[in-house]
Amino acid sequence: MKPRWIALLKVAVLMVVLAGLILFFPRAYEFVAMAARDLRYFWWLVLLLLLGVWLIWGLGAKRK
Repeated sequence: MKPRWIALLKVAVLMVVLAGLILFFPRAYEFVAMAARDLRYFWWLVLLLLLGVWLIWGLGAKRK
């Protein structure tokens, strides 16, 4: 198989798995949707998390 077909197959499988999880666990989907709505009010928490990740892994990376 060509790499492009493999990538498309992976995306298709991921979409099917996500659709299946939404169908089997609708309350979990509602929780994720609620968290996403509330996240727009707490966007600075995401920025702090990204800053922490950058400080942990970004600053310690060796330059080539």
